[in-house]
Amino acid sequence: MAAAKDAPYNLVYWPGIPGRGEHIRLALEEAGAKYTDTAFSEGGVDEVLAFVQGNVPDDGINPPVLAPPILKHADVVISQTPNILQYLGSHLGLVPDADKDRNGLYRVNALALTALDGLSNEPHDCHHPIASGLYYEDQKPESKRRSEDYVKNRLPKFLTYFERVLQSKSSGDGPWLYGGRLTYADLVLFQCLDGLKFMFPKAVAKLEREGKHSKVFALHQAVAERPRIAAYLESSRRQKYSNGIYRYYEELDIEP
Repeated sequence: MAAAKDAPYNLVYWPGIPGRGEHIRLALEEAGAKYTDTAFSEGGVDEVLAFVQGNVPDDGINPPVLAPPILKHADVVISQTPNILQYLGSHLGLVPDADKDRNGLYRVNALALTALDGLSNEPHDCHHPIASGLYYEDQKPESKRRSEDYVKNRLPKFLTYFERVLQSKSSGDGPWLYGGRLTYADLVLFQCLDGLKFMFPKAVAKLEREGKHSKVFALHQAVAERPRIAAYLESSRRQKYSNGIYRYYEELDIEP
């Protein structure tokens, strides 16, 4: 396999929506890594479709992938958001040093997986509770019911969990989730909360006013103020929320 040390990272993801690719972009941007992104390249959607439709030639090394996000790095082709983040975390210094904390990688991954489960996958199911292949308009009553339960029960549950994490000794000093330093889990939590601010602004604003999750909201602010992240958020590379995971529908903007 080719040496990956100086190879650029290539993100394969749909144009027009932040989606799950945004977690990958934030890691690459925070690290100042050199990367390309099919969301902004001419004919990029064709590369996405080639993978999705099984038209990428078999290289004898990498198994076929099902869906984006996909990361290409030298001879490595991998998919699944948390899997890519684990890979990047080790390559970009966004996980603890394995020599000093040999199990830190798994603890960081558990935090990222928890955020993706409850603050990304579940919000997606709020506007597509019956089937992802149906339009939102085909499942509006079910979406309203699912969203009401989410903002009343599920969202506070996950924010309360991450508040506990940030109050724990394992969090360390400062605003971060683990070990007193920023990891990719912090970037994941930032993106999830940022998307929820767009999707459920009334519910999230109420939770923030109540003050029970102050450390979670402080983490969001701390990530946003990171120099490279701040520059990225102001750039054209930061795509606006639209019809991806985090969608705004007035009828679902519920204040519990």
